[in-house]
Amino acid sequence: MNPSSVPILVLGFNRPDRVRQLLASLSTLAPQQLFFAVDGPRRDRPSDQELVTQTQKSSELINWDCEIHTQFQVENLGCGRGVTAGIDWFFSHVPEGIILEDDIVPSPSFFPFCAELLDKYRDDNRVWCVNGSNRLPQGKVSQDLSYRFSTIPQIWGWATWADRWKEYAFDISGWRSNGLSSVKLLQTVNYRLGAFAYWSANFDLMAKMAVDTWDIQLVNAAMRNGGLAAIPNVNLVENLGWGEEATHTKATPDFIQPVSKVTFPLTHPTVVVDSRADKFMNHRLYQATPLGLVQQYIRYRAAK
Repeated sequence: MNPSSVPILVLGFNRPDRVRQLLASLSTLAPQQLFFAVDGPRRDRPSDQELVTQTQKSSELINWDCEIHTQFQVENLGCGRGVTAGIDWFFSHVPEGIILEDDIVPSPSFFPFCAELLDKYRDDNRVWCVNGSNRLPQGKVSQDLSYRFSTIPQIWGWATWADRWKEYAFDISGWRSNGLSSVKLLQTVNYRLGAFAYWSANFDLMAKMAVDTWDIQLVNAAMRNGGLAAIPNVNLVENLGWGEEATHTKATPDFIQPVSKVTFPLTHPTVVVDSRADKFMNHRLYQATPLGLVQQYIRYRAAK
């Protein structure tokens, strides 16, 4: 599949400079279809109106032959509902595609990587999504394969299919009785009690809408459906969203890997979870450790 034929959704809000940088990085690819969703301004932030307007006008910088669709919210929906509304809208128009938030700049090989795997796994419901972000050091991933499979979707540049996304639910209240029992979750995390406690607590937090986000619900949907994420064994995206302006990512974590490129032709793994890599991710990235679980418990109690 020609990478430029894959529809792309760009999600923005009040950072026009970031959107312009992302759109500039897309000019070489020249995607044939681009969907541009921008959340509305917050009522209590007077500066938002002008910044949101500038963000919306960023689409005027698209200087290649492209079918452009826009969804501009009048009122602010927030990080959770705003992104969810944008992706819902995207997949009401296309059967598959790439999703990029405004703080993501993909490397050039990200697009053919997504295009090949979207085509390869289109009819394989075991594969839930294709990710561009690799957060593991080289010693923790296979050097012989182009990618691996994980139970944990990553959202820093990713792709999926409309039929997988339709299983997503923003509201996951009652999640234990809605397809992801404690037994199934324990099996999904390979009977690791730390990971079980971590994800249970996070799903409970999101069931209470304690955090304005949408990605934990994506993990819940994948685990509920037994879906796996294809994750490259090199990092294919740069995340620019660290700092004081960020909603959730104030400090740059030390697990960020340098941006690289994947080698073609791709070497394809068997569609099974890389349990070793998932174990490292749960411990290193998500801090599913005794100390991490204590911190998670404090967050959980604060949300009650």
